[in-house]
Amino acid sequence: MSGQDLIDAGMPQGKWFRDALDAANRHLGEGGTLIDAVEAARRFQPGPAMALRAEADVPIFRNIEAETEFERSNVAKVTDTMRVLARTPVVKAAAVMPDACPAGPLGTIPVGGVVASRAIHPGMHSADICCSVAISVLPGANPRALLDAIHAVTHFGPGGRPSEGGAAPSPETLALFEANPFLREGALGLAQDHFATQGDGNHFSFVGRLRSTGETALVTHHGSRGPGARLYERGMRVAERFRRELSPETLPQNAWIPADTPEGEDYWAALQAMRRWTRENHLTLHDRAAERLGLRISDRFWNEHNFVFRRSDGLFYHAKGATPAFAGFAEDAGDLTLIPLNMGEPILVVRGRDTAHGLGFSPHGAGRNHSRTAHMRRLAEEYGADARGLSPNNIAAIMARETAGLDARFFSGVPDVSELPSAYKDAAGVRAQIERFGLAEVVDEVIPYGSIMAGDCQRDAPWRRKRARR
Repeated sequence: MSGQDLIDAGMPQGKWFRDALDAANRHLGEGGTLIDAVEAARRFQPGPAMALRAEADVPIFRNIEAETEFERSNVAKVTDTMRVLARTPVVKAAAVMPDACPAGPLGTIPVGGVVASRAIHPGMHSADICCSVAISVLPGANPRALLDAIHAVTHFGPGGRPSEGGAAPSPETLALFEANPFLREGALGLAQDHFATQGDGNHFSFVGRLRSTGETALVTHHGSRGPGARLYERGMRVAERFRRELSPETLPQNAWIPADTPEGEDYWAALQAMRRWTRENHLTLHDRAAERLGLRISDRFWNEHNFVFRRSDGLFYHAKGATPAFAGFAEDAGDLTLIPLNMGEPILVVRGRDTAHGLGFSPHGAGRNHSRTAHMRRLAEEYGADARGLSPNNIAAIMARETAGLDARFFSGVPDVSELPSAYKDAAGVRAQIERFGLAEVVDEVIPYGSIMAGDCQRDAPWRRKRARR
């Protein structure tokens, strides 16, 4: 039997033909009739394409309020994009956190969005897989000395660390990469090159004191760097293949990988390996800073906020900038998580409340009402900058205004004013909404001393200097 025989029998051609023909010809080889062979093949035919859900078919829980014009615009955009996303056939519920803000075209999961689904959507955890925060408490550490120590051992900016970095993932983690078809090519090399680095954007190293005890603490924020981005790219390609077959009407950014397929099982395992790599990355930086000072770490924990979690109901909970607030969200999870706000505000140590209207999540930070570009435009207007942008004097004035009393450092040597406190939502307002919606209980705070971020890595990048010389 050939593929043409199946087409003549009224079956739509597809990749499923191979398995169907194998079954049909096996049936014929065993003495079966042609009619029975066709029926054996037909059992492999996929069902009809899944249609989009009707509007308002999926509950969307809004844990966010607006008090200003900018906030009202932001909430409207977040609500609109969630309504479009919720029409994806396998989605069961969605929630919006107080720090929510748009993160792409209409129908894209926003930052501060949570989506419960029957499948795994790579686009809903984003390229920065397992972006997370980790805290280590170092009794007796001088805050400035600790900030100096983490500054000496960390690495911010694009790409990996110089070859003399001297840190590497554990053999067990590398073995997981080697065994997984999503990770063994491309991501494995990046897992070694990018280890003990923190990237750029809003990632940071933060030093402060616990309000409860006065002990010094180190908090780091970063994701899975290059290997995570590579996994995301491959996951999106596989999800797109399923989208074209199962639900062509679904937006590409909401494509999914069915969990009960070999691809779904491998992707889920790859996510767990990436989570392990990211945790090791955080803790290696903390350990190296402590060793540099000759100090011990008395307590530590961490939590991710860009990830996929599976709960006892069998659904996959996608958090794009949302912190798990339910017990046992991971094997190594304790009962506390972290919510950073901005470099000038305390980092909140919270205990989650697992509310139904939050789908078991709380915010991951303060979020933005404006994109980085829009914020820079507003600053330029405020300071009367010309078409070339903010001048060094403008930047110095902004830094003086927004980082007073802080040891604010930028690894590249050039400040990134799009990451200063005014770029984010009002921290007090976000905290008030956490309490108002009952999403988490604040049990402690890390009072800021100072922090390190990548800075404007593009301003004086080597390729820009080379272009300028020409």
